Amino acid sequence: MSYNIFRRTAPKMPKPSAGTEVCKLLLSQASKDMHEPLIPMSLPALASHLTDVEFMYCDNKYYELCGQMGHLIGPSGIGKAQLTHLVEAIMRKFRDHDEMEYQKLVDWQRLVKTRGANKEKPERPDVSFWFPPADLTNPAFIQNAMALEKMGGRTQYLNLPEVEMADRMCGGHRQVSQMIRYIYDRQRAGALRATSEGVSGNPILRVNITFSSTPEAARLFYKKDLTNGFFGRVPFAYKTREERKGRIPRQGAYDEAFLAKLDEYLLRLDNCKGRFVVKPLNKIADQLAEEMAKLADLADDDMLFELSHRCIFSAWKKAATLWILNDQTWTRSIGEYMIWFCYYDLWSKVQVFGDMFKDASSATEDVQRKGPENMLNTLENAFNEQQLEALRTSLGKSKEGTKHQLSVWLNRGFIEYSAQTGLYSKTAKYLKGNGKE
Repeated sequence: MSYNIFRRTAPKMPKPSAGTEVCKLLLSQASKDMHEPLIPMSLPALASHLTDVEFMYCDNKYYELCGQMGHLIGPSGIGKAQLTHLVEAIMRKFRDHDEMEYQKLVDWQRLVKTRGANKEKPERPDVSFWFPPADLTNPAFIQNAMALEKMGGRTQYLNLPEVEMADRMCGGHRQVSQMIRYIYDRQRAGALRATSEGVSGNPILRVNITFSSTPEAARLFYKKDLTNGFFGRVPFAYKTREERKGRIPRQGAYDEAFLAKLDEYLLRLDNCKGRFVVKPLNKIADQLAEEMAKLADLADDDMLFELSHRCIFSAWKKAATLWILNDQTWTRSIGEYMIWFCYYDLWSKVQVFGDMFKDASSATEDVQRKGPENMLNTLENAFNEQQLEALRTSLGKSKEGTKHQLSVWLNRGFIEYSAQTGLYSKTAKYLKGNGKE
């Protein structure tokens, strides 16, 4: 496997190199301690600049790159606001566009008020917001999606500094799960919606969205949604609290030089149109599918396996965005980031929610309680069937699954059996490749 998600430390992010220079630029003004979460969290904002772009996935179907999401999780005071600073730099032109659209509404409302009761009112102008405010209501969200579809299918981007704001946007917490699934899968809104002007519609939801929260708020928010597909569709970036340091993290300024360089990359996104097949992207997706199956076998955890499917797809979309940012050129570094995106997402889920996978517990006192783990690493290099059985029992797994798990490990090449000693032992291949830092 490329990384070990069962360790307490996060998978180490690759260093930006040929083909991923944009990552170096994006991190240039952020404090060093926030580098790892900011790259995956900034890509939904970047990808919102794309229109009329599709990529073929491993299943031989084409997908747009909208529906990218991210949830930044970290303790209070960890520096989550740095995401907002970076997003505002990326979305400057969206802000300018929205200010002009807002002014159209102001002028229209002023004109409506000046008309007498018996005079014909002017029609509401066609306006669309590309970067709506975080306190967007559900009717306004649907109406804006309708306007964006009418005007060419542009993606709207939302950055919610508190995850609970999603309830307002989706029309209540019960609707969040359904709405996020529609956004991820680029489906229609699911039902005809009426706006204050009496307009109804059922638009395709082309949306990119990011959230931020503490671990406690995240656990409470998702506690009833761990198995319904909503939870798996949201990529996570978890930032742990590090050692206490008597130094305030330093941030730079998004000055004119930074913005000029950033605009060169944004122009590549704006100009990219068409359908693409990038074979190295799909080759790595297939590689990750095999690695994720191995991870799930090591933990004997079905939920881990199910979650990994969407981790791969989300990482694939991010890597496709990096490919465009690199002037539609593939490099090894893009592939390294794609692998890391997948593992970092799955690691974050395990760290924050792992103990909730079994019973969907809502307890928030200790977010570090044990979740899925690599059982083979827990065992000695040489062990017998009874030792694995005892380990499974201590983890709440059935004794009956012991023989099947041994069979899977043997077939995977993780272990070998000695008839002479009656012991199983970890293979040299497993010991050598069992996760890098």
